[in-house]
Amino acid sequence: MNITTDTVNSLLQDYLDPYLQKDYVSLQWIKELIVEPDKIKLHLQLGYPAATKVASIKQALTGLLQSIGKPVEITVDWKIIAHATPAGIDAIPAIKNIIAVASGKGGVGKSTTAVNLALALSGEGARVGILDADIYGPSQPLMLGVQRKPDSMDGKTMEPILAHGLQVMSIGFLVDADTAMIWRGPMVSGALQQLLNDTNWQALDYLIIDLPPGTGDIQLTMAQKIPVTGGVIITTPQDIALQDAKRGLQMFRKVNVPVLGIVENMSFHRCRECGHQEAIFGSGGGERFAEEYGVPLLGQLPLELKIREQTDSGNPTVVSDPESASAELYREIARRVAALLSLQPKSMKSKFPKIVVK
Repeated sequence: MNITTDTVNSLLQDYLDPYLQKDYVSLQWIKELIVEPDKIKLHLQLGYPAATKVASIKQALTGLLQSIGKPVEITVDWKIIAHATPAGIDAIPAIKNIIAVASGKGGVGKSTTAVNLALALSGEGARVGILDADIYGPSQPLMLGVQRKPDSMDGKTMEPILAHGLQVMSIGFLVDADTAMIWRGPMVSGALQQLLNDTNWQALDYLIIDLPPGTGDIQLTMAQKIPVTGGVIITTPQDIALQDAKRGLQMFRKVNVPVLGIVENMSFHRCRECGHQEAIFGSGGGERFAEEYGVPLLGQLPLELKIREQTDSGNPTVVSDPESASAELYREIARRVAALLSLQPKSMKSKFPKIVVK
């Protein structure tokens, strides 16, 4: 049998990426394919970080190519690129992609989900930061177990605080925890821009912005001033949360920010004693939402006491209990978010020289 690169590519097209349902040949992620007399060398470069899935991808592709009858040498890595931002908003040089995590209402676990997604992306091999944009009620300092003021090398800008491998910034680092932020809209919007632009972020692949609930001043500032590359909506299955979540989705669409999908939090409660699952807040809401608006359902997370306890203690689930089923759910959602973002148009701003007229 005469084995050629076309033969191998034909076989590879039978394997679909688990998050995109597309083959790596059509995605153009096969960066090198060499057919030698005694072996085949294959270099696969994913468009999203997937450190914990490399072994299973290699195993799947090796099994797919067994019929060739030659040893297969497979290398799997990834390259995270900068994606397009809304027209008229300049990208931030140190940040490739900004993902805004939003909810239509409070109390749906948005901040808990945001921090665990950030930690999951970091665990998959990306450089990740998180910006706590909830000026009135910052929660990331508590959730990440950090309570100190950021350093400033020049008296003008701030260094992000490191926590569990993340670069973090929050208004909660700059004011006392029990101080009430009695600010009007313009002050809040200005504070958000300062937190983003006056922080010396260090070569981030992803910056997760934990937005406050609703569609008010901060969300409007984000839409008009911040180069967001994708949005994620957090909801619970109950009708009132879904109704508000729809407003958040419409907000992203009106400002031309791609909605990467929705996460249904508190989908079910799993009894710690017997393992029985019960849909306390109803069921099927997230699926109906996704179908109605044509967006992916990224995943469904449990209502679990341990998640709350771990986050309140400053050690979110992904880092404190990485082998748990809940941590794996967060990782699955994070990989799916990054994979879907990889399909968005590439940022072309770096392709054009900056022209200065004197």
